[in-house]
Amino acid sequence: MGYATVRLQRLMPRGLNGRRIVVTRAREQAAALVHALEDHGAEAIVAPVIRIRPVENLGALRAALSGLSAYRWVVFTSQNAVQIVLDRLVAWGLTPRVFSTTSIAAIGSATADSLRSRGLVPALVPDEFVAEALVEALIEASGGSLAGARVLVPSAEDVREVLGAGLRDHGATVETIPVYRTVPVQDDFGPLAAELVARRIDAVTFTSSSTVQSFVNLVGSETATSGSFVSATIGPVTAGTARELGLHDIIEAEPHTIPGLVGSLVRRFA
Repeated sequence: MGYATVRLQRLMPRGLNGRRIVVTRAREQAAALVHALEDHGAEAIVAPVIRIRPVENLGALRAALSGLSAYRWVVFTSQNAVQIVLDRLVAWGLTPRVFSTTSIAAIGSATADSLRSRGLVPALVPDEFVAEALVEALIEASGGSLAGARVLVPSAEDVREVLGAGLRDHGATVETIPVYRTVPVQDDFGPLAAELVARRIDAVTFTSSSTVQSFVNLVGSETATSGSFVSATIGPVTAGTARELGLHDIIEAEPHTIPGLVGSLVRRFA
């Protein structure tokens, strides 16, 4: 069995051989992307540009979790939200059984997997992993109408309003509760900026708009917009932020997942 595993690893296509690729996502979330890049032969350079921090006051979340039967849907839009909500649930002496009175939706496969790992099975995961597709899927799953439905969305502090606005437009009452924030790191990115300017970096990966913004701030706008590297983004929202900030050679993951992001890089460098 061990031999077969080794043989499979040796036979795996290594379309990123020799490529140096920067991983900017928070350190505690970087492992899956780093391993996937290395499996394809890349040198992954871990350079987290943000940290994830729970918000100080989670009283609104505690009240909502204590009365989940009032909500038709609980919608998770990130792995961060899953982790913080479930961690708090345990700290407050509650169990995942409180979710038995409602339905759970996840914006994508990674978020759904994070829920399953904590004992919760989402009733809905849209085919496209963006807010607009999630709105349409929720409407369809609710029989074509969300009129009168209460929806709970534990989210980032700076979340886009596309999801909440779309649900409200179709009659839902939406309670968006910020449960975490992204905090820029304060590290010295001068050495990485020098590597980028010298064209010794092939690509930089971005898994959220906040990683793009923080990266630009840390390496400087001139370096970030130099066009000396490929900007690999997890999806259209992140790609849009990259364009707004002047980055070049932007590619999008398809699908909008970590494997999709790696696949887009393999195709770009093939």
